[in-house]
Amino acid sequence: MLHGVTASETGARVGVPRESPDGERRVALVPKVVEKLTQQGLHVVVESGAGVAALMPDELFTGAGATIGDPWDNDVVVKVAPPTAEEIGRLRRDSMLISFLAPLSNPKIADQLREAGVTAFAMESIPRISRAQSMDALSSQANVAGYKAVLLAAERSTRFFPMLTTAAGTVKPATALVLGVGVAGLQALATAKRLGARTTGYDVRPDVADQVRSLGAKWLDLGIEAAGEGGYARELTDDERAEQQQRLTDAITGFDIVITTALVPGRKAPTLVTGEAVKGMAPGSVVVDLAGETGGNCELTEPGEIVVRHDVMIASPLNLPASMPEHASELYARNVAALLGLMVGDEGQLAPDWDDEVLARSCVTREDS
Repeated sequence: MLHGVTASETGARVGVPRESPDGERRVALVPKVVEKLTQQGLHVVVESGAGVAALMPDELFTGAGATIGDPWDNDVVVKVAPPTAEEIGRLRRDSMLISFLAPLSNPKIADQLREAGVTAFAMESIPRISRAQSMDALSSQANVAGYKAVLLAAERSTRFFPMLTTAAGTVKPATALVLGVGVAGLQALATAKRLGARTTGYDVRPDVADQVRSLGAKWLDLGIEAAGEGGYARELTDDERAEQQQRLTDAITGFDIVITTALVPGRKAPTLVTGEAVKGMAPGSVVVDLAGETGGNCELTEPGEIVVRHDVMIASPLNLPASMPEHASELYARNVAALLGLMVGDEGQLAPDWDDEVLARSCVTREDS
């Protein structure tokens, strides 16, 4: 164990499997976090190769106090991607699972976990309250996606982001519009601004206008509001949606870069960029659609693909955080560790307080003792 630290004899065992989905390069815990958990009395068991795709070999985990072994037969299993049916079958009855679970879009997973006798916590169900910010994995991973979306747009664009003054004359900066300014959108605005673009943000929640302006971006006011609960937008009515689309269509045609991040939990992503809007954009413009996993915000999006329509490139990358596995894993591991902190006692034993709002709201299945 690192620095002579040993886990408590009564400490819970935490398993970290290797992620199975194609392209998923993240790992649920990283060595720095493993060291802290071990110091708290927990035993961490990491599957061999779990961190290789994130550039973290087994030796880093063992050096931090983990054991390489079977991650499934433990008190708690922590994952990134939702478990497959086969993986659920490997979980020990009466164990706990912490993972992204997509319970709204995949309700069957809760039934499978319940039948397996597993108490499961969905990282996307962490309440967005001040006390739970350190556990908010949706936000931590959205930061990664917003950042990487701008880099993708810059790479694919035929235009410079910053204004350049050269001996051959001055090149004006690119204009970038971000639709949906939650965590991913705000990070996209900040990154595009750092690269020198003229930035504008839009959201149906008017209360985020000040956040957009604080990043040096302009606010696109279309006169339609849809503030909802929990920091998310509510679903627009049919009339509101039609009016919004027409006003957006008129506005979008003036931008070189459009990045979309708008999501409604448990529902298909709203269409914000119509085919008409794409047709009206200047040739060489780029649309990066971060909502592809739920259908996309652009009418011409093909999830997971990069296509060209009307001389405009439309990219809809899936699981962008996995493309930056080292830092994405580090952020996610901190979220997981913070949640685990609500479940363990002084010597690392499991002692969840079911009256705690964070645990109660993030728990999707519970195996009563």
